[in-house]
Amino acid sequence: MAPPKAKPGVLAITPYAGSEVGLGGTDRIVISSNESAFGPSWQAMEAYSAASEDVRRYPEIDARSLRKALATHHGLEEDRIICGCGSDQIIDLLTLCFAGPGDETLYTEHGFTMYPIASLGVGATPIAVPETNLATDVDAILERVTDKTRIVFLANPNNPTGTYLPEQELRRLHAGLPENVLLLLDGAYAEFVTEDDYEAGEALVREFSNVVMTRTFSKIYALASLRVGWAYAPPEIIDVLDRVRPPFNVSAPAISAAIAALEDREHTERSRRHNAETLPWFVGEVEALGLHVNPSVASFVIVRFPAETAQNAEAAYQFLFERGIVTRRVAGYGLPDWVRMSIGTREEMEDVVAALRAFVGAS
Repeated sequence: MAPPKAKPGVLAITPYAGSEVGLGGTDRIVISSNESAFGPSWQAMEAYSAASEDVRRYPEIDARSLRKALATHHGLEEDRIICGCGSDQIIDLLTLCFAGPGDETLYTEHGFTMYPIASLGVGATPIAVPETNLATDVDAILERVTDKTRIVFLANPNNPTGTYLPEQELRRLHAGLPENVLLLLDGAYAEFVTEDDYEAGEALVREFSNVVMTRTFSKIYALASLRVGWAYAPPEIIDVLDRVRPPFNVSAPAISAAIAALEDREHTERSRRHNAETLPWFVGEVEALGLHVNPSVASFVIVRFPAETAQNAEAAYQFLFERGIVTRRVAGYGLPDWVRMSIGTREEMEDVVAALRAFVGAS
């Protein structure tokens, strides 16, 4: 008798690969996963510790207190918010509910790898849409919409390129989509963006029935280990998601920490201000070494190293890693000549610049 066989789409998935943050010693500079440079708010950690003292009871079945806090913090409607075990879970649930065998999903060619993984997992066909200068090309997306298209995934800003789609272009993209196509706006790095023409997605969700915005507590709030994400969506879509959302999918300590993180606005603003100041400084220092840095509005940059030389991206990654600096290779995103680097503290980034200077042999 043959053993159980997985669905074809599942077997086509390349497992998600993270950084090597768990390797090596503890005295390291970890700039591989784009968390906030300053770590979580002390108020969030105190709330987490307090909630951890009694873990025998189940948490709220639907993270109601966190949904209420999010609604108050962002000026949103509580019944349009759903929370998940990271925004990845919400992306999975949306794909499960709105795509399947015979359907297609669209994502930009250097977009977040969870989009094709979620699509293949439900039997849908993910279509990678070419970008222009490592940025989303609205016309290219619209040209590839067919009667099979069910979801358009858009990370804005995009990971790993750091580029973003301005509000005018975002609205042009939505206007060109059929009403039955879901536009999923992944705003994992929205809190870091300072550009005036940026729109995370709240306005579009309020206006249209086929737009969903996802957000996370992993980045600017630096609660990555707690796995807390959320989405803002039309009530009809929230109703669908609640039918398949696992009960108790956000732990009580995670809920408490996330609420406290929202309340500590001073810490969040400090993190945002640090990123806005340190990112352009770091870019200038790296470009002065003769390396190309792609423009970014997020909490990270990608740096290009010359291919087919001794100073290629893989050599740079290994050189930094051996010196206790953990970055992120992005060859799996179709960017073999680039290395992604998060914006850490000023002292950490000064050490990174010094290591890169030694790598390229600059004086």
